[in-house]
Amino acid sequence: MRKTPTRASRTPRLRAALVAVAVAAVAGTTLAGSPAAASPGAAPTTDTTQFKGVNWADPRDNFADDLLQLSGLSTTDTYRQTYAKATRIIAAFRANLGANTVRLPINPYTVNGAYWKSYRGVIDAASDQGFKVIVSYWEGTGAQKDGFIDDTATYWPMWDTVVKAYKNDKQVYFEPMNEPHGYTDTEWADIAAKWLSTYAKVPRNRVFVSGAGYNDHVTTVCADPRLKGTYLSLHHYGFWKDYATYDQWVADLKVRIGDCANRTVADEFGAPMTTGLNYNVKTPDDNFVNYVQAVTDTFRELKMGSVYWPGLRTDDTYSLQTLTGTTARPWLATTNQSGADRLAWAWGRGKPVKG
Repeated sequence: MRKTPTRASRTPRLRAALVAVAVAAVAGTTLAGSPAAASPGAAPTTDTTQFKGVNWADPRDNFADDLLQLSGLSTTDTYRQTYAKATRIIAAFRANLGANTVRLPINPYTVNGAYWKSYRGVIDAASDQGFKVIVSYWEGTGAQKDGFIDDTATYWPMWDTVVKAYKNDKQVYFEPMNEPHGYTDTEWADIAAKWLSTYAKVPRNRVFVSGAGYNDHVTTVCADPRLKGTYLSLHHYGFWKDYATYDQWVADLKVRIGDCANRTVADEFGAPMTTGLNYNVKTPDDNFVNYVQAVTDTFRELKMGSVYWPGLRTDDTYSLQTLTGTTARPWLATTNQSGADRLAWAWGRGKPVKG
C-alpha cells in the first residue's frame, strides 16, 4: 500500500522508508543475503513474468475498520451488480494496459459478513476473464495500523472462508498479509509457516509470502526452508529517497531481492502519474523518472513479475487509470501513457528508454 498522495499525508509511508533504510544500513548482510542462505527457498520456476498486473484499491488505501469498497464499486451492490462492474474494470485493465493480474484487498469485515457474497463478484469476474487474482489481507486503520494482524480470532476464520471458496480456482493466489512490519523477520516467517501448515492443501505455488517489514526485502523469507515453493512479494517505492540516480535505484532494488528473483513478484511499486512526468525520456535530475526507469528495466532484466500500485484508486496521483463511463457501466482511461509504456516494458513488451 502507498499512503495517500499528498505530501502531508505520506507520513506513515515515510516511516516505512526510514525503517527500510535503517534495515539496509544496520543489517545490510541480512538484506543482501547470500546464495547459500537463499537457496533453500528456491521455487521450481525460472521466472515470475507470468504476473503482469495492477492493484485495484479502496480510496482509503485498503486500510479500513469496516467493509472494503474498491474504487468504482459500492458496498450496497448485489453480487450481480458487483460482477458486472468488475467485469468492465478488469476488461479495461487488459485493454488499456495489457494486464493479466489484479491484486485485491480483503479484511475480516468484508469476508466474515453478508457483504462477502457481493465482494466475491470481483474475484469471480477477474478469474472468469482469465486474470490471475492475488488476494491479500490488509490490517485496519487508526490504532490498528501497526503492522500486526489485528485480531487472530477473526483473521483465521477470514482465511478459512476465502480458502474454502477459492482453493480449487487455479487463478486465485493467497497473500497472508500485506506489509507485516510489526513483526521481526523471524516472527513474520513463523506466521507465514503457520499459514502454510494450516492450509496445507493449498499448493505452495499459489501462495505469496510477503517480504519482511514493509515487504521491503525478501531475502530472509527466501532463506527460510519452511517457505519453500512459495512466491515472494516485494514492495518498492520512489519516495523512499529524496533523490537517487538511476544506478543507485537499481542497486537499492537488487539488494532487497538478493538471489531470489526467480520467486519474487514486485506486487507494489509506483510513482506520480497525474503530474505530467514523462517516463520515456531520460531526466537524470528527476528522482521519480530515475526510479521508474530503473525498476522497470530491472524487473525485465531479472524476469520478475510486477503489479503496479495502483492500477485504480480514486483521487490518487499514482493511479495509472481513472474512472470514466457511468456508475453502472464504468470504464477506465490511462492517466500517463509513458507510465503505461514503462509498465509494458517491465512486462517484456515495448521499447527501452533511449538517450
